[in-house]
Amino acid sequence: MHRVAVLAVPPVKPFDLAMPATLLGAAEVAGRPGYEVTVCTAEPGVLDASGGIEVVVRQGLDAVADADTVIVPSTASRHDAGPAALAALREAADAGKRVASICSGAFVLAQAGLLDGRVATTHWALADELQRAFPAVRVDADRIFADEGRIVTGAGSAAGIDLCLYLIGCDYGAATANAAARAAVVTPVRHGGQAQFVRTPLPAETNSSLDAARTWAMGRLDQPISLAELAARAQVSVRTLTRRFTAETGVTPFQWLLQQRLLRARELLETTDLTVDQVADRSGLGSGESLRQHLARHLGTTPIAYRNAFTQRPGAHPARSRGGALG
Repeated sequence: MHRVAVLAVPPVKPFDLAMPATLLGAAEVAGRPGYEVTVCTAEPGVLDASGGIEVVVRQGLDAVADADTVIVPSTASRHDAGPAALAALREAADAGKRVASICSGAFVLAQAGLLDGRVATTHWALADELQRAFPAVRVDADRIFADEGRIVTGAGSAAGIDLCLYLIGCDYGAATANAAARAAVVTPVRHGGQAQFVRTPLPAETNSSLDAARTWAMGRLDQPISLAELAARAQVSVRTLTRRFTAETGVTPFQWLLQQRLLRARELLETTDLTVDQVADRSGLGSGESLRQHLARHLGTTPIAYRNAFTQRPGAHPARSRGGALG
């Protein structure tokens, strides 16, 4: 079981503080929990929190030393985090543990010196402040999360959901991450490069014709889909489709289609014995070579290596579940 320490640096935001346990707690592998999540802080007890809520944290920094991953959620201590918490983060990073942040938690990682020379993100409204305060950090506000190897930073609060699902995908594969998203009733995994700031947010309820077009596309990812076809399904022009699609999702129609096809390919690699060419065909990526190129570019791996890492089907034939002669 993967051990996660959620390091609370007061004042905290209860929503962000509870998020890792909620999302990671929904991840199951072979019917068992994939994570053991412990919330900890430098000085256990009642912590200051937003919204007039009292938060009680009973675990100290020993949980950081015992963890495989440390997550720092949002905090109002953007420039004055306590020295004990910063020291614990440095020790965790030096020990090779994965360290992540949600929203303004990136400021704590920056105070610990963990973001120097790295690309990092935070809530778009805080990006300039982060860059001014820590010029050695390469701040990129145009993404939901940024993965720099053992250091991962997430954007605003809701993007913490995407970050947690991404971590699940890294640890246990796309199928487990999507299952966790369904269990938590949240949007499936979004690509980290997706824009975090959509200038024209949708209302709470919408009858957008693009919803129907996206649903139609999801049902035929294995077939060619043109912009003209998507536009016809949405009953708009190609130009309007592109403009509205980007406004609603933060990515272009082609980028969205590629994300969905890669996700479908990952799930097929994890949950079936299909050959690489068959996976590519059923996910709409064309050839096995095309699938290899996309996985190498986006995940830094090969189809067989991905299958080896994330095949978890009980009773699967060892040779075939490990790739065998599937090439």
